[in-house]
Parts: sequence; structure tokens; C-alpha cells
Amino acid sequence: MRSCVVWLAAALGISGPAWAERPEVVIDPGGVPPAALASISGAVEAITRLAEDQDGGEVERLRRRAHDATVSALETQGYFSPVVTLEVGQDYAGETWDIIIEPGPRTEVRGVDLRFEGQVATPEFEGRVRQAREAWPLETGEIFINSEWSSAKTTLLDEINTRDFYFARITHSQATVDADAARADLAVEIDSGPRVRMGPLKVIGLRRVPASLIDRYVRYSEGDPYEQDRLDEWQQALQSTRFFRGAFVTLDADQDARIERPDGEIELPVRVQVSESPARRFTSSLGVDSDHGVGVEALFQQNIVAGLPVALETGVGLNRHRQRAFFDIHLPPTQSGYQDSFGVLYDHSDIQGVDNQRYGVGWKRRQERKGAGDSRVEYETQWGLVAAHDRTRIDGAEDFTVPTLVGTWQWLRRDVDSKYDPREGHLIDVGLGAGVTLDKGEPFYRASLRGQHWWTLGARDVLTVRGQVGKVWSETDRLPQDFGYRIGGSRSVRGYKYDSIGIRRGDATYGAPAMAVASVEYIHYFTEQLGVSAFVDAGDATESFGSMDLHLGYGLGAAFVTPAGPFYIDLAWGQKDRRLRLHFSLGIAF
Repeated sequence: MRSCVVWLAAALGISGPAWAERPEVVIDPGGVPPAALASISGAVEAITRLAEDQDGGEVERLRRRAHDATVSALETQGYFSPVVTLEVGQDYAGETWDIIIEPGPRTEVRGVDLRFEGQVATPEFEGRVRQAREAWPLETGEIFINSEWSSAKTTLLDEINTRDFYFARITHSQATVDADAARADLAVEIDSGPRVRMGPLKVIGLRRVPASLIDRYVRYSEGDPYEQDRLDEWQQALQSTRFFRGAFVTLDADQDARIERPDGEIELPVRVQVSESPARRFTSSLGVDSDHGVGVEALFQQNIVAGLPVALETGVGLNRHRQRAFFDIHLPPTQSGYQDSFGVLYDHSDIQGVDNQRYGVGWKRRQERKGAGDSRVEYETQWGLVAAHDRTRIDGAEDFTVPTLVGTWQWLRRDVDSKYDPREGHLIDVGLGAGVTLDKGEPFYRASLRGQHWWTLGARDVLTVRGQVGKVWSETDRLPQDFGYRIGGSRSVRGYKYDSIGIRRGDATYGAPAMAVASVEYIHYFTEQLGVSAFVDAGDATESFGSMDLHLGYGLGAAFVTPAGPFYIDLAWGQKDRRLRLHFSLGIAF
């Protein structure tokens, strides 16, 4: 059918086809570097997409646009005297564009003229100007690239207007290119304006939260020089509290707010605008998994108690193996980002023949921080101190009670592409603990190390490897149940019952002093919501590392992202038990 239309167009003397296919493009780069070639390819690609379903006259216009786009892309990479030829041809698939590039010499920076006006040009700030000149990144002899020129100007301005000179602006910038000589002369002028100091504090948006909470973080003396870093730190500190949904810290630059000083400098109020979090919040969730069966949780939070900047949090959680209730008091974060809380806890568990009931009171300190600059690295550090009383009943063995005082420290470093669905990156988790029985003074200690790495393979495949080791040293056989190690289940060694691998005490599986787990898993994602996996898990928890006899589990799995929450299902064969087990989990928040 199409050949008939083309024949008819030729018979009628029409110069081009009634419509056009997307042309095949071949670029002869002529020696331009990869960055320049990528810029050219992107510009031409955007135009070739427009060539589909266009008439002949429009396609001719698009050819000219592709030529011009190639020239423009070369100019952004420092080539200002290129020769670009676009040759049109035909093959069995349709029209072809051969773009031949003779880039010519690449333009270099010949001279740089940086000028400063305003108060920064006075002798008082001579060192500041010298520092700004030294920080200028586009020096004489370097290749002139448009993006680097823009970045250099931004960097220069940031050297001035992020400290002292809030009103600093670029008043003139010019790049004069001599295409024949392949040289560029650069000129930038910055007017700093008067020095700016921080004036009175102006807070907007407080209703229930006391002003003392703002004063806790925003600390300065009126007349202190303006520093953008301090404003950013205050804003981040306020946003990290549970009392605000949002916080913004800026200077109030309105004309009416300015205070002119006798020395010609200006004071601007520090403007803090906040949006408070709800006074109370109640959340609950329902979940089901193969390890614990059906589970429910409920949580109540109260912000600001008796006019004080503290938060109360109380909740309960119930499932087949564990029932717990707690009441915590959270203090606002310190300026260094430490978050302290105090609380009481009741916890009952009945797992693999060990029935444990605990009452405790404790303190926890937590700090979360980002890596330097734009790094995606995150750090979490946690300290804890708990005084508890445990009553432990063991099937087929002697029961015991033990009062303990336990201190713990945990450090985690995370470097992943997504915190909740990682597909590339790694994490490392280190834990230490030390305790003593309060009735007999018997010490005990623990150390653990956990790591996991994800590799993205191709467009949709992920390989992940994880491992964990732990060791307990003790002078008592009355350890708290959260100190020894038991493994097995969906988040440990699949193919075995939850916490079924440990040492035997009577008829029960008891926490072991040595533990090691390793896993390799390969995941293929059909879509962003659906994936399948193959995995091998291995591990043991026993008296020592030397006496370990690894439990091997392997199988296939699937993951579904549903509106109700993520659903994971794994079918695993436990080699020692010679049984096939299904592991799954589903959670719903409401």
C-alpha cells in the first residue's frame, strides 16, 4: 500500500513523501570527546523524534534544525568554528542522515577579569577577595565550556553572598570569544553591597509549641555577621524535631524590616516560619506473616505536654509469639542532633519452648546524620541503657529469673540508592553490648557485625549478598533472651521455622553464644511492581564458631508492591529438616 502512495506522489511531482519515517542517524564525530558527542547525540535525537509523521517540507526544516543543533552543541563544548555537514541518503529502512563533523580547534580561556564592588572591596575584606579569586575554577589555558562558565560564576557569587554580604549580585558578566583564534576572554563583576548582620528574631507560625524550642536551636547575638551556613543548620535542626511539619529560616529582606546602622551596614531580622505537627496522632497497622501469624499494632503520640517541648508515645503490639506494651517520653533533639528518650516496657514472648516475660525501664539516645556534601551516605548511631527483670520458663529445663543492667551501642552506615527498596549500594551495621546481673554481679558481653551489598545488573536485575556474625561472652547461664542468638525464618535462614536454630536446653531452642548467617539472592524485576528471585541461605547458631554445622536453605521467591503495602513470598527447602516451607509477609497501615 505504501509503495503505491510513494509512486502516486512521484507521478504528481511531489518532491517528498506524504509522511516521513524516523531517519537513521550516523555521526562522524571527527575526534570530539565523549562529553561533546553525548551532547550532540542528545540534541539530534530530540529532533529525529519529531520527524515521524511529518510531510516533506517539515522534514526539510527538521534537517536544518538538526544541523543547527549540532553546531550549538559543539559551541557549548568549546568548539566555535566547526564545519558540520549533514548528508541525506536512503536505505532499505528509509531516510538516513550522515552528520560529518570537523570540529576545528577547541577554545581556551585567554584572560579572566574579576572585579569586586561594594564593601567587600574595602581593605577590611582584602583576604576575602583574594580567597574568592583563588577559588575561581576556570583559569587561563583551560577549555572554555559553557556549563563550566556558568558554574564558575555561581561558585564565585557563593564565595561572597553566603557570608556577610546577603545582597551580593553579579552586575556584569561577559564571555568574548575569538572563534578564529580559539580564545575566550572572561569578565565578571560582583557588587557585594553593604555588609549584613543578623537582627531581631521574628517567629511565625507558633500556636502550641513554646518559643523556648526555637531559642534552643536558633542561637546568636543581634549584630552577628550573616552566615548562610548557620541559617541552614538552624533550619535542619528544627525540621528534625517531631514538633514541626516544616520549618524555614531566612533573613527578612523587606525594605521596612531593614535597620541601617551608623557605619553603613544593615541589620536584617532572622525570620523563622514553622508549620506545627498535629497535637495528637493515632496510628494502627495489621499484618500477617509466616513467622508470627496475624499481628496488630497501635500507637498514640502526643506532642507538647503541659506546655513543655516533649512528646509522649505509647503503644501495643500483639502477635502469636510476642505481646508488648510501652510508654516513652521523647525530648527534643540537641543542637548536635542527638535525640534522647526514656520509657518503660512490658514484653512477653513464647518462641520455640522459651517463654519470657520482661519488665524494664530504659534510656535511648539516637543520632542520624548525612554524609558530607551531596553524598547519599547516611549514618545512624544509637546508645541504650536498660534495667530489666526477666522471668524465663524453658520447656524441659529449670526456670529462672534475672535482674540485669545492660548497655548497648549500635552504628550503621548506609550507602544505597533507595532506603526502602535498595537495588544498588551497601550497608554495614556494628553492635556492641555489655551487661551485668544485678543480684550476683555476673557480667556478659556481646558483639555483632552485619553487612549487605546490592549490585544492579542490566536494566532490571539485582544481585544481593548479605552476612551476619555475632558472639556472646558470659559468666552466667541466665542471659536475657535478647542477648543470645537464635536464627531461622523469613529474614534469616529461609526453609526453617522462626528462631528454630540455636542450642538445645531441655526441650527448647535457646539463644546461642555464636551465630553466623550468609545469603546470596538474585532478583529479576519484570516491572517496578513485580519481581522474582532465586536464593541460597546458610547459617548456624551454636556454642562456638568451630562447632558450627551450617543449615542450608534455598528456593524461589516473588515480591509484589500493592496499594496495601509490599507483599513478599518465598518458597524454600530446608536441607537439614528436609521440608519445604512457605515464608511470606504483608503489612497494612491504617
